[in-house]
Amino acid sequence: MVRGYRDRADDSLLTLLGDLPELVTKLVKAEIDSAKAWVSRTAKDAGIGSVWFVLALFFLFWLVPIILVFAIVGLSSWWPVWVSVLATLGLLLVCVLVCVVIGALKFRKVLSRENPGQAVATDVRIVKEAGNEHA
Repeated sequence: MVRGYRDRADDSLLTLLGDLPELVTKLVKAEIDSAKAWVSRTAKDAGIGSVWFVLALFFLFWLVPIILVFAIVGLSSWWPVWVSVLATLGLLLVCVLVCVVIGALKFRKVLSRENPGQAVATDVRIVKEAGNEHA
């Protein structure tokens, strides 16, 4: 026999129904404890994962200037240094503008969407209007 369990095959229906609130209470408590443990583990893993992403961003922060210097030095083998710098600067400005336009388009899409609170308010207003018409 498993610890904490007993054979309930011979118990009457009334006995089983009488034990039901206690069983439901234990089940709810076990589910809540399980959810707390899941949240705790998930938060810990997410925190550790976030630290690794921050570390990756730190190295990426220092990688970008190195790549830009490499591009300038490479282009300066064909062009004067000042032209190489201007070409790299122009390319970066084009990248910034493209990112800004794409970001603005995405935010425009987000702002045009109806949020759930507005949808509920609209539904409540429609129900009230329908109730007033029938009254």
